[in-house]
Amino acid sequence: MPSTEPRGPRQIARAFKWSMMGLRAAWRHEASFRLEGYLFVLFFPTGLWIGHGGVEKAILAGSLVMVLSAELLNSAIEAIVDKASPEFHELAGRAKDMGSAAVLLLMCNVMLCWGLILWPRFWN
Repeated sequence: MPSTEPRGPRQIARAFKWSMMGLRAAWRHEASFRLEGYLFVLFFPTGLWIGHGGVEKAILAGSLVMVLSAELLNSAIEAIVDKASPEFHELAGRAKDMGSAAVLLLMCNVMLCWGLILWPRFWN
């Protein structure tokens, strides 16, 4: 059922505040997110600098954003699984492994995007 609360600047500000709280929690509690965050800070501006045109810049920088997004979702999955089932359960382990696999696939996507764009510039 859709929310009957009107959408306006106050609700947008609240949603932004909650999002920032989520980013802070990920930074504080998730070592993988911190590592990926450091790499993001290094490679995002690099992608904007070396990309030729808007499409290349979007692919190089956007692929990095997807990794951080997937890491946030993976961390959320892990947190809720640990809360719901603190003892080991095969399905809980599978859910956590699948979240991790999603992050891995997006990291492979980053390497593919960067490689396909940069390889011809330096080795052709």
